[in-house]
Amino acid sequence: MNVIFLTLASINSVEQRGIYQDLLRKFRDEGHDVTIVTPVERRQKVSTNFKQQEGVSILQVKTLNIQKTNIVEKGIGTLAIEFQFLSAIKKYLAHKKFDLVLYSTPPITFAKVIEFIKKRDNAYSYLLLKDIFPQNAVDMGMLKKEGFIHQQFLKKEKKLYQISDTIGCMSPANVNFVITHNPEVSLQKLEVNPNTIEPINFNYSNDEKKAIREKYNIPVNRKVFVYGGNLGKPQGLDFLLETIEATTNEEAFFLIVGDGTEFVRIKEWFDINQPKNAKLLQRLSKEDYDKMLAACDIGLIFLDKRFLIPNFPSRLLSYLEMKMPVLVATDPNTDIGDIVEENRCGYKVLSGNQKSMQDSVNKILNEDLIVLGSNAKKLLLDKYTVDKSYFLIYSKLK
Repeated sequence: MNVIFLTLASINSVEQRGIYQDLLRKFRDEGHDVTIVTPVERRQKVSTNFKQQEGVSILQVKTLNIQKTNIVEKGIGTLAIEFQFLSAIKKYLAHKKFDLVLYSTPPITFAKVIEFIKKRDNAYSYLLLKDIFPQNAVDMGMLKKEGFIHQQFLKKEKKLYQISDTIGCMSPANVNFVITHNPEVSLQKLEVNPNTIEPINFNYSNDEKKAIREKYNIPVNRKVFVYGGNLGKPQGLDFLLETIEATTNEEAFFLIVGDGTEFVRIKEWFDINQPKNAKLLQRLSKEDYDKMLAACDIGLIFLDKRFLIPNFPSRLLSYLEMKMPVLVATDPNTDIGDIVEENRCGYKVLSGNQKSMQDSVNKILNEDLIVLGSNAKKLLLDKYTVDKSYFLIYSKLK
């Protein structure tokens, strides 16, 4: 089977770890021909190019800067990427016909590309719904509800859903959200196809974990709550900083590892407040980040309390993979906290409720973290391994 994957994520190697790389590697290893169409931003000074490596084909398409840039360039770049992708596919992939066109949100602006491939090749279209836009931008105050721009993006969203043969949603709450807000979408078109990974067993000895902590000047005799990943407005990081400030339990230590639009502001907060129970590290390589996680005790997930869409951050999988209990502070609309509690691997609180957060911090510190961690790994193996996503998609074409 010939598979083409359209993504806004920058993919340079299918051998890297990540929710998309792991899935594409699974398709490759199952004997399918895989082509990845991925942006290369103008800041990288690389022209559009096509290459074959590691058993897959990669078409890098030169675009405007669409990540970590100002909102004007991001907006224009996101709109332009549809035509840039379509032009590159017509030029570099005219000779190849595809059985499956696979794509993820963001963005929602791939409709013309998908329609072209479907019409030309009679391909099956499968959407991995990782982001519900434009509602998330409305929730964050970045778009005015019912405004002209919002209406234009709504039309694109509905068009994308319409041309998708199947829509794989991250959780049951995501399925319900799509049904509620898009009644024209057939229920038969929707299924739960969550973020998944190819798990690795990380077996570090206590001495190795101690050495990792010492390398980064992290206390070896405290329980480390780690927040790792993107540091942006959607993560509701003010509540994380409030939590650090409010936590008086001397057993707890907070580690923030990541980068993003809010990093500078968070660093300024650390510089001013000099917290004794927390440390901030800028983005690490994936290898170093995994080692760091392995030396921590409890994973943290934060989401802005204003969200109406049911986000399901992929960072959960990194914590579960490390057999790490999870503390989730989110809006009331996502079901990620419910899933964590139902599977007895952590606790949920509503973002903004500091009393509930402090109760949960103290409660989890009094738990058997080994038992919670074992439950976390079981949840990963039961629900979030890449073979499950692969089977759901492949079964549509058998």
